[in-house]
Amino acid sequence: MTEAVPPLRRDAERNRQLLLRTAGELMASRGLDVPYEDIARAAGTGMGTVYRRFPQRQDLLDALFSEHVDTVIDIAREASRYDDAWAGLAWFLERQLEIEAQSRGLGELLRSRDQATELVQRAHEEMTPLVADLVRRAVRAGQLPAGATPADFAAVHVMVGSVMDASREHAPGLWRRALRIALAGLRHADLSGDRPDETVIDHLYHDQAK
Repeated sequence: MTEAVPPLRRDAERNRQLLLRTAGELMASRGLDVPYEDIARAAGTGMGTVYRRFPQRQDLLDALFSEHVDTVIDIAREASRYDDAWAGLAWFLERQLEIEAQSRGLGELLRSRDQATELVQRAHEEMTPLVADLVRRAVRAGQLPAGATPADFAAVHVMVGSVMDASREHAPGLWRRALRIALAGLRHADLSGDRPDETVIDHLYHDQAK
């Protein structure tokens, strides 16, 4: 006979799921900086309950967003299998931004290396080589200018993400138009100057958190 789960453990898991749902809803509209006090108040729990379940904010962010980050990694893997490299790049970025559009907090997470460090670092390590290979293939195929780099692609992500964040309330679909403009600009840009060092990608995302 299977032993019954002790009531305290059931209550603890129920509180954990309640806090995750509440934090997810608040961060979807307000971003990652929602205070624990607001989460506890909205969930109808005490502050002690929040800290027992999620002692560090990174614990909360990892629990909330790890599945979403895994989804974005899977999208990058699927894009890497496209025969048409440019189509793979455009599809990947649009799908990633669609996921970010569902939650301001997730968008901030994916465009900031200062939050949930291990989670985002894992995503960075897995996605960067895939995107870099697609960029190289697109350059070889003449789909991107010779000077194009993964850092340029990251810049498009950050720029369109900024448009998304600024227009969420009044024009939530504007980011799609901004994406088309940015991708068209990248394809036809004169990139004959000095190529950016690839470490600029980390600084680019890092600065978004300031």
